[in-house]
Amino acid sequence: MNPESFTRRRLLQGGLAGSLFLPVPWAWVWAQSEGAMKLLRAPKQALVIGNSAYRSVAVLRNPGNDSAAMAEVLRATGFEVTLVQDADHARMRAAMEAYAKALEAKKSVGLFYFAGHGFQLDWRNYLVPVDAKVESVQDVSAQCVDVATLLDGIRQAANPMNVIVLDACRDNPFEGQVRAAQKGLSQMDAPTRTLLAYATSPGNGADDGTGANGLYTESLLKEMKVREAKIEDVFKRVRLGVRRASGGRQIPWESTSLEEDFYFLPPEQLRKLSREEEEREFREELALFEKARQASEPAPLVGYLRKYPSGRFAELAQHRLDQVLLAKGEKRVDIAPSAGNPFTAGTVRADTKFKVGDSFTYNEVDRLAWGGKPTQFTLTVTAIDDARVIFNDGQAVRDLLGTRSAQGTGATTRRGRTSPWSTRSARDGPRRTIRAKRASGRVISSWISI
Repeated sequence: MNPESFTRRRLLQGGLAGSLFLPVPWAWVWAQSEGAMKLLRAPKQALVIGNSAYRSVAVLRNPGNDSAAMAEVLRATGFEVTLVQDADHARMRAAMEAYAKALEAKKSVGLFYFAGHGFQLDWRNYLVPVDAKVESVQDVSAQCVDVATLLDGIRQAANPMNVIVLDACRDNPFEGQVRAAQKGLSQMDAPTRTLLAYATSPGNGADDGTGANGLYTESLLKEMKVREAKIEDVFKRVRLGVRRASGGRQIPWESTSLEEDFYFLPPEQLRKLSREEEEREFREELALFEKARQASEPAPLVGYLRKYPSGRFAELAQHRLDQVLLAKGEKRVDIAPSAGNPFTAGTVRADTKFKVGDSFTYNEVDRLAWGGKPTQFTLTVTAIDDARVIFNDGQAVRDLLGTRSAQGTGATTRRGRTSPWSTRSARDGPRRTIRAKRASGRVISSWISI
């Protein structure tokens, strides 16, 4: 593979997925920006709350252990930690207000962790103090703590980054008095520069666990200790581990608006890889992916995703893992509907259901030919196998996520982090703009060669 061909691999190949909200420019990331370096140098502040000894509802086994273990790991990674256990309403509110003020004063990286009872009502998420005694809907706002209060506090703090972890997605403890429309917690979109993490997906419940720690927190504690793991990779590995340990019944969930990389245990030296190192790493990752994607068992795919949670082929590996686990009997978790929820834009599943006969019409424009008319061509799905979508009897080949394959193998590079419907391709040189429409006439992708 020559250097130019490898450079081209850094660009996301042209996409065709009908309603897939994933195709975006490939952003090659290792060299850290000045913003990421500032996060590493910034003070770090954490508030950890664990409520177990409830007085009017079911006592929980693990939040005390979970919160103590979380505080210990955070201190070991450089956080100044306030640990609050079995807090009543007044103590919870006071601790959260003091935390927000400290973030504002010190401009710290902030982490808030809560383990205990939590539930949703009218799209709002409530954390339950140990003294809460709710007998009617009217008692909820006075007896419990609205997560929105915390979000308002960190918005006002205007600190550089926040992480909020809610291991509180258990069954509604006041089910007899307050009937929520859905189980667990409600979906909320993260504020700017914030990662908001839930123990399970919106509208679903999480188990308290049978060991010393809850299933979610146990996995999170383990992954936080992995050196050089970027924070989003930490949570991706947690999701994979909890999914496998629960047989697919519990799938952790995050909403993130982080703009920079953050490490609990950063690399000893942050540096940009040489071209030769990039080439070697690419070859190693590709070899592992090619082996994993042909597997009929989940282990090789899990191995790839653990090593490369944000890898060039991670979305393809995840898609293949979904297929393998479905064939082995794992039931898909249904995400609670979010229509009418004012705190989120909702969730969209990728549409990967290509069908033979689907057609896509492209308009290709030479940008250097002033006033030139578009050249139109159509690609029609003629075959589909376990790894590829084939157009026009082999004229074009895409992977199952709709991305242009590398030499027909299904190997592609992609990273889902910018606006939908926009991709870039190295296929056509530096002068053509291409827009594609499905047979319905809807624009489904476009790219500009660079």
